[in-house]
Amino acid sequence: MKIRRLVAGSALAALLMGSSALADTLDRVRDRGHLTCGVKAGLAGFAAQDVNNEWQGFDVAYCRALAAAVLGDPQAVTFRAITPDSRYAMLASGDIDVLVRDATWTFINEVDFGVFYVGVTYFDGQGVLMPRDLGASSLFELEAPTVCVEAGSTAERTLAEIGQREDFVFETFPVASRAEAQQQYLSGGCDVYAAALSDLAATRASFADPEAHAVISEGAAKDPRGLVVRRGDDGWAQIVRWVHFALVAAEELGITSANIGELAENSRSAEITRILGQSDGFGPILGLDEDWALRAISASGNYGEIFASNIGEGTPIGLPRGLNALWTQGGLVYAPPFR
Repeated sequence: MKIRRLVAGSALAALLMGSSALADTLDRVRDRGHLTCGVKAGLAGFAAQDVNNEWQGFDVAYCRALAAAVLGDPQAVTFRAITPDSRYAMLASGDIDVLVRDATWTFINEVDFGVFYVGVTYFDGQGVLMPRDLGASSLFELEAPTVCVEAGSTAERTLAEIGQREDFVFETFPVASRAEAQQQYLSGGCDVYAAALSDLAATRASFADPEAHAVISEGAAKDPRGLVVRRGDDGWAQIVRWVHFALVAAEELGITSANIGELAENSRSAEITRILGQSDGFGPILGLDEDWALRAISASGNYGEIFASNIGEGTPIGLPRGLNALWTQGGLVYAPPFR
């Protein structure tokens, strides 16, 4: 099984690296007039359509920031639903220009599948969703449970490794999508649902009675999720990376959606004036104009604003900043200096 999966990954890597016709992504996006963003669609707080069919969420905000930087219009985005089995193939074919958050940064995911991770937008972990009436505080307190997990996902591999490490007996119930996992879990087809903690929190928030279910972290499994592009287009990779860093640096420096206009005109901070295009000509180095970062930050706010308004503790998703706090506040979120 392992050899077959690695061979498949290597074949996809060869396809990705051989896609010279797709190399200049910036030109393709500009010619097309919109960015094509791969997201885990239907995940409340991250990427879902509201009652007016408008896309909302943490991942959506990243897509809009990138579109604002590159095209001058945060609405110039087409969203494509991805699955663990389709995401890298969609990058290879050009169906998407960037994959946002729903792909854990691991050795195999980057090296064997021939993609390039340009930054972490969300530091996640692995866990399980279970009914509170089971009376358990850990998966390992259950007797031979049936566990729903998306086939081909990092969660599936992590679950297998945790089970082996703990010598724990359970039955895996592979499903094709989060929607199927939710349906099986709620109907009793499986006892628990294993996935990334952020996915589980979003899924739980969509239930009729969220308080009847518990999201439980299992172990210290690292699950860094971020922005993924095709390998072989360094210019596009740098644009996507520095849009992310601009959102983080904006929070670090106190640039918000409310004060960005005033700071662009009056700030005495050299780093703020560089980010907002008032000095040093950073835009043309990326192949963009001087206002690229100003537009990216204005689209949905800085990193902290995006987090708070979509998935933070004041939302139904209710996620604390935790590891996703700024490095100055005990977290891991950090931007290199703009100089």
